[in-house]
Amino acid sequence: MTTTPHTLDQLDLEHFKTLQRLAYDCAETIAAGLQPGVTEREAAQAMKVWLQEHGVDDWFHQPFAWFGDRTAFRGFSGFNPRFYPSGRRLQENMPFILDCAPVMNEVVADIGYSGCLGNNPTLDMLMNDLAQHRSLILEKIRARWSMAEVSRAVDELCRQQGVEPRHKAYPFSVLAHQVGRLRESRTKFSVGRFGLRSLNWLTRASWRSRQQGTSPLWSSGKRSDHAPVPGLWAVEPHLGFGDVGAKFEELLVITEHDAYWLDDDLPHVQRWQRVLQNQVA
Repeated sequence: MTTTPHTLDQLDLEHFKTLQRLAYDCAETIAAGLQPGVTEREAAQAMKVWLQEHGVDDWFHQPFAWFGDRTAFRGFSGFNPRFYPSGRRLQENMPFILDCAPVMNEVVADIGYSGCLGNNPTLDMLMNDLAQHRSLILEKIRARWSMAEVSRAVDELCRQQGVEPRHKAYPFSVLAHQVGRLRESRTKFSVGRFGLRSLNWLTRASWRSRQQGTSPLWSSGKRSDHAPVPGLWAVEPHLGFGDVGAKFEELLVITEHDAYWLDDDLPHVQRWQRVLQNQVA
């Protein structure tokens, strides 16, 4: 399997998998400690500190946290500052999303974790709906649908479920973006919460992809109307219903002839397995 600018072998993939699990461990740890009154900024900062204490040395992007109706990204679009962690305080039965993209050495992870402080039936519904999206994305990529067609299939599934594809509020309306090994650098800065090394990598990847008629940004638009591109993709379907949003984000491996999720033992997958077990019981 190849991706720009480096070739990823099985050892590389294990490093990405290890960092992805570390990022989810961080999200679960911080989520378990959330209390009424904590702000988005405090939650995001707690994630940042935890990850740095566990060896993270740079960022694809620094941690984000969204509480309550902000999980549905109402009024968010593009590079709007509303994406940044705010002073919104968490309350009982309020949904939240924790999102982080750490870098360790040259390896990148990008994860999204949805939860609730208490109970929220709408969040439960959206989390159950997301299971179908994970299966759909893998099925269609394996069938070699164009990446735009897969994203449009996600849009259509949202319509059938009666929910909104809130990932369209992200910059360039992306369902996913490509990641790869970063160049080693002693200087590690962030610009607008995004790591400079990562922005440079994405810029180079965009230039190379344009030469090949592809894009490292995966959306429903014409730029993604091409065959699946081998590499690692951070996939983040984000569903909204009313004032509640939910998402997962994890790495999808695309090869020349196949595709698979890098790790099938992540919190949202475990959640769906528990739901199935309870249904059988």
